Amino acid sequence: MQLTSFTDYGLRALIYMASLPEGKMTSITEVTQVYGVSRNHMVKIINQLSHLGFVEAIRGKNGGIRLGKPATDIIVGEVVRALEPLSLVNCSAEFCHITPACRLKLVLNQAIEQFLKELDRHTLAELVENNSSLYKLLLEDV
Repeated sequence: MQLTSFTDYGLRALIYMASLPEGKMTSITEVTQVYGVSRNHMVKIINQLSHLGFVEAIRGKNGGIRLGKPATDIIVGEVVRALEPLSLVNCSAEFCHITPACRLKLVLNQAIEQFLKELDRHTLAELVENNSSLYKLLLEDV
């Protein structure tokens, strides 16, 4: 299974924000520079993360973005569920004529559930706490 770049960079943006000193604001431009991703793509990602409550976006001169809740309360599986289209195959009857008898979709759904169950065991905080190598890579200019 491969996550879309939308989900991938959404998780990376959250990791970056969780690595910052508590309460420190950042900007979409800063996040795009850290990861070398298109600003337009990151604007869409941050907008969605903000809409979902994972990010707080504050407009204006002293605005910016930061985590919308503590990193300990952000479950990796919840983020993936919210951002990722989780259907691995197209099982619509128009697309596949074996859909009424197919067992593959059941197996794939079970696999997705196990994947998400594992991700549900981890918080954003776990990904960044006491990770000096990560801090050095992400925050060397901050």
